[in-house]
Amino acid sequence: MSEPGRDRLRELLDAVLDEEHATLADMAGGAFSSPHHFNRRVRSGTGEPPVALRRRVQLERAAWRLSEGASVTDAAFESGYESVEGFARAYARAFGHPPSTPAAGHWLPAPNGIHFHPPMSLWVTSTEQAMNPITEHLVRHDLDDTRHLIDLAKGVPGSAYDAPVVEGLAVLGFDGPDESLGQLLEHLVASKEIWLAAIAGEELPTGGGRGAIELLERHDAVAPRWLATVRDLDARGAWDDRLVDALCDPPESFVMGSVFAHVVTYAAARRQVARHVLRRHGVTVDEGDPITWLRGQRGEE
Repeated sequence: MSEPGRDRLRELLDAVLDEEHATLADMAGGAFSSPHHFNRRVRSGTGEPPVALRRRVQLERAAWRLSEGASVTDAAFESGYESVEGFARAYARAFGHPPSTPAAGHWLPAPNGIHFHPPMSLWVTSTEQAMNPITEHLVRHDLDDTRHLIDLAKGVPGSAYDAPVVEGLAVLGFDGPDESLGQLLEHLVASKEIWLAAIAGEELPTGGGRGAIELLERHDAVAPRWLATVRDLDARGAWDDRLVDALCDPPESFVMGSVFAHVVTYAAARRQVARHVLRRHGVTVDEGDPITWLRGQRGEE
């Protein structure tokens, strides 16, 4: 039984956010609990796993620090990241833009209303509407998994990278063939570049480098914009909005919800074929299961 006046949830949050508690085991030790029990208690009390909660609040604090003039390097190491590059990737995935771009605000979507409040406090809102978790999982898994596959492809020689492996395959006819690893990975990146240009009313992209290193740069540029666009559509309840693309001949109308479904459907197909091709080139690759991905995101592995 809890002691009278004891705020057990606050004690758990203190253990999660203590600057010296970098891992789940550290947090649990600070709360005099086993990692399994601690994880269960925090998730029960906040609706968010402790590792994910800590990561999100640290990124919120980093956004505030950057708005106050801190350097990206200082914000990265203050947030517990071992490299500026790792921090920049995490920040871009979370906020939808790189840390060098000012954030509109330092709060991220949260299932519990718990946020960083400067200079060293927490703020808990009474109600909060986060993005639909299924939508969030689909988008972020697609982006993270695509980056993972492109990164693995850096180890494939150029001749093999461009060699047809699945002859005659075209996952989506008008995109052209998906016979080689290079074609599959470029289509994964280009599809988001093209749709974002249409949504934003920009000139259609003319392409770019299609080697693994160049594709990684293109992906890291387009991924945060795609995530931010989907979050904006969800926040505004704009899934039934229509885009009339006058560049089509004749002009064609697209419902935004169907655009999202289109992108994630064909991306999932191409990612699994890319795994098959990577294995054919001798690269060890996982199954790409979103269940496993989410466990890793929540620090359950």
